[in-house]
Amino acid sequence: MIDLLLDFHSAPLAEQVADKPKRSALNQLTRTLLRKYDCGVRPVQNWTRPTLIHIDLLLQSVLDVDGKTQQVTTSIWYRQIWIDEFLVWDPEEFDGITEISLSSDAIWVPDLIIREFVDVGESPAIPYVYVNSSGMVKNNKPIQVVSACDLELYAFPFDKQNCTLTFRSWLHSVNEVNLTLWRSAEEIANDQKSFMDDGEWELLSVPSRYWHLRLDDRDYAHIQFNVLIRRRPLLYVVSLLIPSIFLMVVDVISFYLPPNSGTRITFKTSILLGYTVFRVNLMNEMPATAIRTPLIGVFFAVCMALLVLNLSISIFVVKLLHHNEKEFDLAPEEDLLSLSELQESSPRLERLLQEVVALRLYLQEGESDDSAQADWVALCCKVDILLFRVYLLILVIYTSTLLLLWASWSSA
Repeated sequence: MIDLLLDFHSAPLAEQVADKPKRSALNQLTRTLLRKYDCGVRPVQNWTRPTLIHIDLLLQSVLDVDGKTQQVTTSIWYRQIWIDEFLVWDPEEFDGITEISLSSDAIWVPDLIIREFVDVGESPAIPYVYVNSSGMVKNNKPIQVVSACDLELYAFPFDKQNCTLTFRSWLHSVNEVNLTLWRSAEEIANDQKSFMDDGEWELLSVPSRYWHLRLDDRDYAHIQFNVLIRRRPLLYVVSLLIPSIFLMVVDVISFYLPPNSGTRITFKTSILLGYTVFRVNLMNEMPATAIRTPLIGVFFAVCMALLVLNLSISIFVVKLLHHNEKEFDLAPEEDLLSLSELQESSPRLERLLQEVVALRLYLQEGESDDSAQADWVALCCKVDILLFRVYLLILVIYTSTLLLLWASWSSA
C-alpha cells in the first residue's frame, strides 16, 4: 500500500522534471555574452588600439528654420557601427544564430554628440542594437535635431542655407575613439532618396569632411556634415511680392489723373493706406532676425517711401495750381473813372457811366486772368510730368538694384 502511494506521488514529479523546457539557444547566447560584460569598459582586447566608429547619415526633412533664434530643426536617420571585441561567438554552438538584438544599456556605446545641438527634439526611443557573431554592432536610430545654425536670411525668399552637424566623442580622444564614414562622402552627399522633397526646403547636397580639433594637448576626431538647402520662393512671391508690385503699378498709373482734379490725392492716400494694412497683415510671413534686415524688408520699406514720395509730389503740384488764385476786384480804377467824370452831368447819367466803365474793366481783367490761369495750369502740368519722370527713374533704378542683389545672392 505504501509503495503504491509512493509510486502515485512520484510519477507526476518525474513527469514535471522531464517536461521542464530547456533554455533557448538565444537566451543562452545572451546570458553567455553578458555574464561577465562590463558596459563601462571600451570593448578592445588591446587598450592601445582605438575603437573605430563608422557613421552614416540620411536627411529626412527640414522641420523648422527660426531666424530669430538662429536654430534649425531637422529629422535625420543616423547610425553608428563599430566592432565590440567582447561580443563574439561561434554560430554553430548556438543553433546557427548569427545576429541578435541587445539592450543598448547593457553594452558599451560610443559617447558621440552633435556639437551644434541646442535642444532635445521629439525623437523616438530605440532601446536595442543589433550585434552579429563577428562583434559588429549596429546602432540605428531616427533623431530630431534642434541645432544652432548661422542663418543668412538677407536674400529671403531666394535664400540658401548651410547648416552643419558635427559629430565627435564627448570624452575620448582620437587615440581611443576614432571616426570614419560608413559610406563614401560622394554617396552621402548625393543621396536624396529619403528626403521629403515636397516641403518648403529643397535639399541640394550633404557634403562631409573629417578633421581633428586639439584641446588640452589631445586630438579629438570630428566628422562634419554640411546640410545645404534652398528655399522654394513661390509661396512668398505670390503672397508678398506680387501684391506689393500691383500696388506700386497702380500708384504709377495714378499719375495719369489730372493734377487739377480733386481725386488724385484721395486716390493716392487710399493706396498708401491699403499698402499699410497689407504690410501689417503679412508681418507673420516675414522671417524674424535680430542681426540683419532681410532684403525683402528693405523692399517693403522703400516701396512705402516711394508711395509717400508720390503723394508728396501730388500735393506739391496741387499747391502750385492754386498758388495763382486771387479774388477779383470789381471796383473801377479811379483814374479811368476820373476821365469819364462830367462836371455838369446829371447824377443818373453819371451812375450809368460808372457801371459801363466797371463792366468793361471786369471783362478785360477776366480775359487776362483766364489767359494767365491757363498758362499757369500748363506750367504746373509740365512740372508734374517732370516729377513723374524723376519718380519713374528712381523706381527703375531701385527695381534694377533689387533684382541684381536677389540674383547675386540666389546664384551664390
